[in-house]
Amino acid sequence: MGSSNGQRLGITEPISLAGPTDDDLMRTRKLEKYLRDVNLYESQEEAVSREEVLGRLDQIVKIWVKKISRAKGLNDQLLQEANAKIFTFGSYRLGVHGPGADIDTLCVGPRHATREEDFFGELHQMLTEMPEVTELHPVPDAHVPVMKFKFSGVSIDLLYARLSLWVIPEDLDISQDSILQNADEQTVRSLNGCRVTDQILRLVPKIQNFRTTLRCMRFWAKRRGVYSNVAGFLGGINWALLVARICQLYPNAVPSMLVSRFFRVYTQWRWPNPVLLCAIEEGSLGLQVWDPRRNPKDKYHLMPIITPAYPCMNSSYNVSTSTLRIMMDEFQRGHEICEAMEKNEADVDWDTLFEPFTFFEAYKNYLRIDISAENADDLRNWKGWVESRLRQLTLKIERHTYNMLQCHPHPGDFSDKSKPLYCSYFMGLQRKQGVPVGEGEQFDIRLTVKEFKQAVSMYTLRKPGMQISVAHVTRRNLPNFVFPGGVRPSRPSKGTWDSRRALERKVSSHTKPGADDGRKRKQTDDNVDTHLRNAKCHATMPSSSGEFREGSPIVSTISSSSINLQFEHMDANELVGSNREKVENNLTDSIRDSRNSVEVSSHNGKVDGPMIGDPRNKGLSFNSSNSKDAEKLAIEKIISSSALSPNGGLGELEVLSADLITSIDLVRMTVTARELIK
Repeated sequence: MGSSNGQRLGITEPISLAGPTDDDLMRTRKLEKYLRDVNLYESQEEAVSREEVLGRLDQIVKIWVKKISRAKGLNDQLLQEANAKIFTFGSYRLGVHGPGADIDTLCVGPRHATREEDFFGELHQMLTEMPEVTELHPVPDAHVPVMKFKFSGVSIDLLYARLSLWVIPEDLDISQDSILQNADEQTVRSLNGCRVTDQILRLVPKIQNFRTTLRCMRFWAKRRGVYSNVAGFLGGINWALLVARICQLYPNAVPSMLVSRFFRVYTQWRWPNPVLLCAIEEGSLGLQVWDPRRNPKDKYHLMPIITPAYPCMNSSYNVSTSTLRIMMDEFQRGHEICEAMEKNEADVDWDTLFEPFTFFEAYKNYLRIDISAENADDLRNWKGWVESRLRQLTLKIERHTYNMLQCHPHPGDFSDKSKPLYCSYFMGLQRKQGVPVGEGEQFDIRLTVKEFKQAVSMYTLRKPGMQISVAHVTRRNLPNFVFPGGVRPSRPSKGTWDSRRALERKVSSHTKPGADDGRKRKQTDDNVDTHLRNAKCHATMPSSSGEFREGSPIVSTISSSSINLQFEHMDANELVGSNREKVENNLTDSIRDSRNSVEVSSHNGKVDGPMIGDPRNKGLSFNSSNSKDAEKLAIEKIISSSALSPNGGLGELEVLSADLITSIDLVRMTVTARELIK
């Protein structure tokens, strides 16, 4: 089940084996046309050019390894057999790259070809002397050391893996765990990209459907401002893993269905339960794998998305409380739009889903980070360092305000054309929804900003002219260069899905006496607070002293001194009780209305019984409310089967999951008993 040869893919059975309806096929054709129209596919000429560049690069590393082998005095046989090989990974290997995208590549070399002296030394020198190589930028001290350059106009990121072999065979299979034997940490990390990419392709049922869906989700994430690993959102590999899991759960679905199910599943997902494509293997090499029961750091991961190749790691450790909340809001928005499309609502189509997020209209307060340098090379290095530290500023603000001040980092940077060696970053700031507001109260994060600037200034390669400044700006004081074409819009965007929904919420809050405008948004905040009980951060409140550019604290509507830490001590059932009661009531109604709904039970993490869409489930259709309720129940089981306890036993989230499932089972038993009595 779940693949062409009948073998199940994933750690559970699929949720549904249903194929597409005529409407699903029509929506898929429209989606594919949309993706072509927005230029997400490269031309045939560009594809050929990339292949030629990769072939040339493979020739270069083969020449390089023979050159260093000769210089090191290897015997004639080893010299003759000396070899290196180029592998690809990332979006290019997955087949979802677009025009102008860079190619992630890996050079695999023998044991006598060192990283420092030979790769970043001799190979770097060879590339420097080639006229077709431009913008060569080595980063040897990165977490995963890399050489970045353009080869005949094609952007290349080149990693290096030094194996323990004297000779690299041309038919080398790097998917075997034995390839990691005696490898250093940098080599293991460098190999991880290729091994994970290849494993993903092995674990999805229909590769073409996976690729189209992933193209769609990558484009959607970029349009909605949630595509950036370094900013605390998700990067390419994270989105690939999330999409791959949906393909496993709906193996016969076409892309339009998979996009809809993506939002349906991850809107319900209870983080920090991990997303897994396969079981986590301990392996025989003693390498550390992701396990919150053994590794203290893993307990604090808020949105674990686990890589499927040994050693299994959390690919999304950068996610913070604020970025998780933002992504959950976006998943909910996507779910509502896909539901509206499936109901054929007017004025709702793929354009609606891909509407860009109007970041500079969304908040009243922003944090602006400006950096500058004396030349282009220094600015590139300085940008790379500052971008890698911006996430720490988000975490510090969350921690120092006890998550009452929420940060939304923009994943990109902005340049003022009048200042060539200068760029800016922005973070949206808002008070946590649902928190009582005191008149005239405000946050003071000057000390937090001072700590961040001091940490950034510790850059070991910092040169004169590398400057950074941080300031609070309001929406009306945003610089014009952040807007398209450098022109500030005269009025807020109207007619978009977001503006219509905001208007509906505003009308609803006025028409219902006592209604709270932030009540719906607060539900997401409460879910995120639940995650915090497994990842509490304690810090001393900042004092009012400390430097801050323009001399003003971040203006908001609640004082840091009045923040109530009550949420850390609330009973778990109080936090999720109302949500759980809603789910139980809905399930009670759906089971009562549908006596033939799917029975789902858990045994060792498997979902048993006929699946939704199974031929045995005659009369079940995804267009019926009964089927969706049954599907919701199946998703609950999938989530609970992914649960891992941080403490070796049932954790807090897992207890809640078990309580919920127990309540569901009790409801089912009660309804069945009533039917027997009747």
